[in-house]
Order: sequence, then structure tokens, then C-alpha cells
Amino acid sequence: MRHLLALETSTEACSVALWSDGRLFDRHELAPRRHAELVLAWAQALLEDAGIARSDLDAIAVGRGPGGFTGVRLGVSVAQGLAFALDRPVFPVSTLRALAAQAPEHGSGEGGSVLAAIDARMGEVYLGMYTLDADGLPQSLGDEWMGDPSSIDCPGGETLCGVGTGFKAADGVLTHRLGARLVSTQPEALPRARDVVRLALADAARSAGQRWDCVEPAYLRNKVAETMAERAKRGAGTS
Repeated sequence: MRHLLALETSTEACSVALWSDGRLFDRHELAPRRHAELVLAWAQALLEDAGIARSDLDAIAVGRGPGGFTGVRLGVSVAQGLAFALDRPVFPVSTLRALAAQAPEHGSGEGGSVLAAIDARMGEVYLGMYTLDADGLPQSLGDEWMGDPSSIDCPGGETLCGVGTGFKAADGVLTHRLGARLVSTQPEALPRARDVVRLALADAARSAGQRWDCVEPAYLRNKVAETMAERAKRGAGTS
């Protein structure tokens, strides 16, 4: 694959990257509530930096979540729109897996794993466990999940390298809960489009990608739009 555009807007960071003939161009910035304003403008700027047109793209990659509902929906929608207009495949990449790609290759210690965690607000975190392969790319050790950081139980007893804002959520309760199992943490880390590029290129070696209308966002919450009032009402009904 010669030219791949990647978008990642699932968190407060807006991130766009372009792989073009072995060169990587990227823009990444904390930009809460500005993703819709920036993502396509940045994509066009990177294409111009690389000296190529949208029609030269071979595929679109996107962070599919989990993450903020609006950001995940925006990233997937923009990727679908580009893929539809250009008749190109889409490579959806887990936001947690992209985050885990930032872990140092030996940061978890021999036999250890990477735990990626994103602050999901409402007292919860999104989580995924990974091992790094020979190329330093994270491979999933199970389903992604979400929960209260004060009651998280990670399978196995191996050491962990923690990556993501879930480790500073609720005053760092997840960090304290895991204790000595954590050999390092990067609590400020946010998913980046350049890592979505790396993972999508690896996926492209094994698959042809997905049609634009087959791409599904990952939210993890069964009912994304549930309000605090609905939760309170349900709780009152069971007392």
C-alpha cells in the first residue's frame, strides 16, 4: 500500500496521519470540541505536504473507539464519507489498541502485558489488554471492556505497562488498585493517528479492509445516550 490516510478523534485529541510512499506525515493536538473543524482541514494539509491528491489514496484508516461518543461517531463518519467518495476500503482500528502501541517494547517486563485505559467519564474507564509481538505491535489478549476503576480485576498475574488517561481518572484509583503489578504508566497518553497507520498497514497485509458501510463504531456502553436521570430512576425502582 502506497498511500494511507488515518483519522483518530475518539478522545480530546484530534489526530490525523498520512502514510505516503514510506513517509509519515501527521498532526496531533489537544483540541476539545474542535475535531469537526480540524480533521478534514488537516487531512487536506497533509495531502498537500506529501504532494498527492485524495484520489491517490489506497485506503482510509480510522480509530473506531471506544472513546467519546461524539468523537468516535465523527471519525467513523468522516472515514466512511471519504471511502464512499473515493471507492476505497476502510481499516477500522481499536482506539485502545492504538493507545497500547505507545507502550515501550520492553516496558512491561519479560512475560508482561500492556493495559490500555481511557477515561470514560461517569466514574468508568475503557480497558484492553495486549501483548507486543516481534514487531512491537499490540495483539489483543481478550475482549475490550469497561468498568469502575476501583473494582477492576485484570486476568493473570503478570506485570503490566499502563498506558492512557484511565490511570489518572478518579485521582488515579486504577494505578493504586493494580499496585506492584504496574512497572510503568503513561497516564497522559492519548491515541494517535500515526499508530493507527502502523496497525492498519499490518492489517492490510492480511485483509482487504471493509466497505465503508460495514464499518461499525465501538462504544462499549450498551446504551450510549443513557442519562443520569434514567440511571437514578432505575435505581429508585429497585430499592
